[in-house]
Amino acid sequence: EITSLLSLYGGQFCGEQEIRVNSPFWILSIPSEEMARGLMKRTVCAKSIFELWGHGRSAGELYASLKNYPTDKMLPYLQSDSTYKVHIHTFNKTLTQAQKIKKIDALEFLPFKGKVNLKNPEHIFWILEDYGMNPNDVPEEPIHLYFGRWIADGQRELIESYSVKKRHFIGNTSMDACLSFIMANHGRVKPNDIVYDPFVGTGGLLISSAHFGAYVCGTDIDYNTIHGLGKASRKNQKWRGPDENIRANLRQYGLEKYYLDALVADSSRPIWRKGMLFDAIITDPPYGIREAPRRMGSQKETVKSVERSAENHFFVSSSYHLSDIFFDLLKFGAEYLVMGGRLVYWLPIYRPEYTEEIIPRHPCLKLISNCEQMLSSHTSRRLITMEKVKEFKDQDENSYLLDGQYMPYRGHNSFREKYFSGVTKRIAKEVKDNQK
Repeated sequence: EITSLLSLYGGQFCGEQEIRVNSPFWILSIPSEEMARGLMKRTVCAKSIFELWGHGRSAGELYASLKNYPTDKMLPYLQSDSTYKVHIHTFNKTLTQAQKIKKIDALEFLPFKGKVNLKNPEHIFWILEDYGMNPNDVPEEPIHLYFGRWIADGQRELIESYSVKKRHFIGNTSMDACLSFIMANHGRVKPNDIVYDPFVGTGGLLISSAHFGAYVCGTDIDYNTIHGLGKASRKNQKWRGPDENIRANLRQYGLEKYYLDALVADSSRPIWRKGMLFDAIITDPPYGIREAPRRMGSQKETVKSVERSAENHFFVSSSYHLSDIFFDLLKFGAEYLVMGGRLVYWLPIYRPEYTEEIIPRHPCLKLISNCEQMLSSHTSRRLITMEKVKEFKDQDENSYLLDGQYMPYRGHNSFREKYFSGVTKRIAKEVKDNQK
């Protein structure tokens, strides 16, 4: 998420920090404080950002680093008519109040001229101490120390204010609010973008994009979901109400002006005119666990089922293999994304069979990131971010079939069976253990 936002705002990681992915503290190179504030207005992963005045692997190194920091950069925040306080944060260790005061007093060599104000200071300074990631092996002294001026906090409160628990219209697979915002940030969604979700469901992914000022639209094969009809997903509610729909969800957060529309359509048969239409495609395709993957069929297909929706709408649906879903999605993104636009989606994985080679590819799309979220001991889903780097030509229509990129993921067409096989084995083991 941070890497995507840095590319959007023009910052970058400092070289030495890129390797330390297991550290909770990262050093970024950002040209201006304004840009740093812009970054923190987007991120739900980062907690705070600071102007770094000094750092080191020991207290002595930290103090030496602070003494080398240019005085002219410090002085605007240390004037006699200003107020300040110093805060200490330790990662993986708890300090007593006496220990904290001792560490603050050790900074008396800094030219502070203002008054201490613990309740409402103009400037807040932080000492950040990293005691490693292992709670069972906490070192006596920190492995790295940082000192800096607080600039801004991230958007953690969005996770609570946009919580699915409080949302007006939800479904069986409504995306968690935190993940929705992370996906929008991976997609580098910005004001006035057009963002599309081909498996829109109840519109959870549209909400996060609209929050960042993008105009949003989507399609779904399920007539009842698009129109807010049928059985409700919420506990103690049998049927959906007349005002439960995607538009009402955006209205709930004051985002209705960003809602373009949602259409009943089959994502495997695009309905859009030719051309580059979307700045980002952000979606969570069905895996076959809670929602069945399906597409429009024909009367001639042997595997078919006729479904009836409200208002006597009939359609014939046929099975839709996972590998086909994702390659149709990549082909659609390659054709309809603007240059530099991003495709962000979840890819279900059976972990014992996972290698990076099975990630679906397309010659027009570059893989930007691949992040894992565990679902169970043997399954997970990967958040895949791809960027359009080449203009789509007619010869790219089925080019992925020729270069062998289509075949590796086909083994995951039986993901549902593999997902539940682990559940069955676990239940059998628990029963066996209880019988002992």
